[in-house]
Amino acid sequence: MKIFVTGVKGQLGFDVVNELNKRGHEPIGVDIDELDITKERDVRTMLEVVKPDGVIHCAAWTAVDDAEDNREKVMVVNAKGTEHIAKGCKDLDIPMIYISTDYVFNGEGATPWKPDDKREPLNVYGESKYRGELAVEDLLDKYYIVRIAWVFGQNGHNFVDTMLNLSKTHDKLTVVDDQIGTPTYTYDLARLLVDMIETDKFGTYHATNEGGYISWYDFTVEIMKQASELNEVYKKVEVSPVGSDAYPAKAKRPSNSRMDKSKLVENGFEPLPDWKDALERYLKEKIG
Repeated sequence: MKIFVTGVKGQLGFDVVNELNKRGHEPIGVDIDELDITKERDVRTMLEVVKPDGVIHCAAWTAVDDAEDNREKVMVVNAKGTEHIAKGCKDLDIPMIYISTDYVFNGEGATPWKPDDKREPLNVYGESKYRGELAVEDLLDKYYIVRIAWVFGQNGHNFVDTMLNLSKTHDKLTVVDDQIGTPTYTYDLARLLVDMIETDKFGTYHATNEGGYISWYDFTVEIMKQASELNEVYKKVEVSPVGSDAYPAKAKRPSNSRMDKSKLVENGFEPLPDWKDALERYLKEKIG
């Protein structure tokens, strides 16, 4: 299959292209330099020229705090840009995968979010992704909306890298322990997305790695534990838990990022591996 992929310079788009290549598909990858998704005519023209068999839409504005000061720009990219892609898919009658986020929910409580739960975005970024979801739902029948959280991958900056870098200059790290969720390794997610585009089991799914729900503090403890086994420089770091109020941010963050992923298994998709296993593979490639 010929699959059109947006956002190929990002963590996920990079891995999606590699996964498509591994399986013998033909990825056509673009980023902002090749296609500005906010320009509807350009999107339509490119899709008509490429004539793909499906689209995996990874491109997005993901700077959550900056989004608070750039509401209009964020909406144009994440909502209108997604609408432009969806219109093109409708015209070509091809399936589309749209990558969304747990930020479309209000982030409260302790119950894992199910795909059909009420959406109440808690910040500008979340609202923009929610509007993107609405565009996909309104325009298409052949679609996947895949919500993810706590993303890390080899091709880009992420939380794991931040903790590793801080540990080189700090003997002590304080990390919030009142925000709960599960990481998503883009290498594993890319495999699932290609599984999906090869089928017609359309719908809205949640997809983070398996292994239970943890805090950012728990995640950091495991990062340092595994990193220290690969390089002794990380053994000196002490990690302590703190509340979110210790790190006030412009955009409100969810305390509850737990995702119910049971729909994946119910529809015959293989879940993502345990997050500790994902982290181990990431760190071995990153520092090992």
